[in-house]
Amino acid sequence: MTLNSLKLSKSDVNAEKTAEAVTAPAPDGRTTARGLSRQQTFLFAITCAMAVANVYYAQPLLESMGASLSVSPDTIGVVVTATQAGYAAGLLFIVPLGDLLNRKRLILTQMLLSAVSLCAVGLAQSWGMLLGAMVLVGLMAVVVQVVVAYVATLASPEQRGEAIGTVTSGVVLGILLARFVSGAVADLAGWRGVYFVSAALMIGMALVLYRTLPTSTTPPAKDSYVQLLRSVFQLYLTERTLRVRGTFALLIFAAFSVLWTAMVLPLSAPPLSLSHTQTGLFGLAGVAGALAAARAGRLADQGLGNRTTGIALVLLTLSWLPTALVESSLLAMVVGVVLLDFAVQAVHVTNQSLIFAARPDAQSRLVGAYMCFYSVGSGIGAITATYTYAHFGWGAVCLLGAAFSGIALLYWLSLELTSRNCLTT
Repeated sequence: MTLNSLKLSKSDVNAEKTAEAVTAPAPDGRTTARGLSRQQTFLFAITCAMAVANVYYAQPLLESMGASLSVSPDTIGVVVTATQAGYAAGLLFIVPLGDLLNRKRLILTQMLLSAVSLCAVGLAQSWGMLLGAMVLVGLMAVVVQVVVAYVATLASPEQRGEAIGTVTSGVVLGILLARFVSGAVADLAGWRGVYFVSAALMIGMALVLYRTLPTSTTPPAKDSYVQLLRSVFQLYLTERTLRVRGTFALLIFAAFSVLWTAMVLPLSAPPLSLSHTQTGLFGLAGVAGALAAARAGRLADQGLGNRTTGIALVLLTLSWLPTALVESSLLAMVVGVVLLDFAVQAVHVTNQSLIFAARPDAQSRLVGAYMCFYSVGSGIGAITATYTYAHFGWGAVCLLGAAFSGIALLYWLSLELTSRNCLTT
């Protein structure tokens, strides 16, 4: 499919004007945003859950992948890093297209190509082929961010935080349930079966979206693709909110990736020796993070985003204390997982609400620029976590995660002190 075939047709423009003038009611008569019913918001959330899960299926499967392809434990974490590298490339080169092209066609194209990439992972017979396929999986998984920007465009300003929070809840559930689903499917059909099943689900969801996806209420940008990409880099220079919130994203997702990448290693090793399914169950413990997401968005709408960030970063730093006790208490590990996921998603939703409010005219470019920080942080966390565990053990991994978390908290404190000093002078 060419770029020209993705551009808005005359009928699409007319449909967008209609959507802008009329708010679509939900079955109960309520709406979550202009032109976006609660039913549509729920569909967006499910789409994001399925798409983002593709990035995280590998984490409980690292040991099996390494054994299958004869890769050593201290380098198998590169699988996660390769996926994040593809994700970062997609954020820079694909997500901005949401401000230029028909978003419905862009989303559908990404989902179908994602299915192809997932099949390539399942068929991989060498280390190089696996890494290449995982890069493509990450590249196509950025459909999540196209959808998030889509929701931000459809939402009214006073409801944007809540709508983004609801969709982000779907993202969180996808991240957490991915580990459980991949573990359960792997126990039944092997790690390759996980990716074939996901490919089939992506094709099915694309068919649903083809029939139900609304069109954007915002006309496409008039810039060329090159100009659009250039403007993404300009946003880093001109938008302080993006730089500040992006720094938070890099640090919190580095901590997040440290936990979820390395956690499978002590859980699957003696004396615990848990199965894929049992390891994946820990993802369910983090569902509290999904529950926090929508609430954090509402707090940001009320002007309490900065306070929410500070409280969440304190919880994030403290979460590593019970997490360090995994070998002596699985219950303590559960507490640590709940605290970490709650904190990370609260900051993440707040970040997105604030950056979208800063530039309503550049939603796709903003989310692409912001999520690059996320991808870099996730990649750093993944590769450092597996190396640290292989050479120094689980205690060192927890110190690494606590270091990322503590730096984020110190950064927030420095911003608070600077802000207060400016107000008193």
